[in-house]
Amino acid sequence: MTSVDKPTDENAGAASPAPDADVQAVTEAALFEAFGGLRGMIETVLPGLLFVTIYTINKDLHLSAIAALGVSLLLLVARFARRGTIKHAFSGVFGVAFGVVFAMMTGNAKDFYLPGMLYTLGLALAYIITTLCGVPLIGLILGPVFKENLSWRTRNPGRKKAYAKASWAWGLILLGKCAVLFPMYWWADTTKFGWVLVALKIPPFLLAVYLTWVFLAKAPPPIDVFAEMEAKEKAEEEAKEAKEAEEAEQAREREQVAPRSEP
Repeated sequence: MTSVDKPTDENAGAASPAPDADVQAVTEAALFEAFGGLRGMIETVLPGLLFVTIYTINKDLHLSAIAALGVSLLLLVARFARRGTIKHAFSGVFGVAFGVVFAMMTGNAKDFYLPGMLYTLGLALAYIITTLCGVPLIGLILGPVFKENLSWRTRNPGRKKAYAKASWAWGLILLGKCAVLFPMYWWADTTKFGWVLVALKIPPFLLAVYLTWVFLAKAPPPIDVFAEMEAKEKAEEEAKEAKEAEEAEQAREREQVAPRSEP
């Protein structure tokens, strides 16, 4: 990962005729890690798909809810068994559990999806509000993954602009998804609503990830603040060792000169 020692011009990304291959590869790897990749998508879709499939067949809310929660727990156990990152599976279990509680309390199968819809709406607003405040959420999410933390805010304006564009994309895409789902929540039957919701799980997500990749691949490379800190610590240690060596050499010279100056 390239280290940048001084602020990058805001239009630096546009000046380059083509994004660097290394930057593209790093961006792809970071997005894959941050958003869970194929396995993360499966863990996101499978519980809801199982719920709507069972409910479509027998209209049994309890069986559908238990099956959805059970498969979420199995996915989490599989993550543990493979010693993989559990944050995506754990968030899936957490979301499904909330949906089960809502649906059981109200007796309305559509309420299984309500917590996830409210979360999506809140996340969309978070992307937009943080961008308007000058701290785009996607930068806060991906900064640690790229080892740049918050350096993009003050030292890399071209990258900050790319994060702002990506956050706008996420916010508007998720708002568009909410604009479809919330009206359907009120007037559509549970089966139709469930299948539409499952169908809208992946395509908007992939579109947002793709746009994020496009914006960041064209942006200036991230500033690796971890490498900078390591380099600074190494330089300080070398300077300290050099100073100690110099002081030791001076002490030896004084010891050699002292006997000659005696009467």
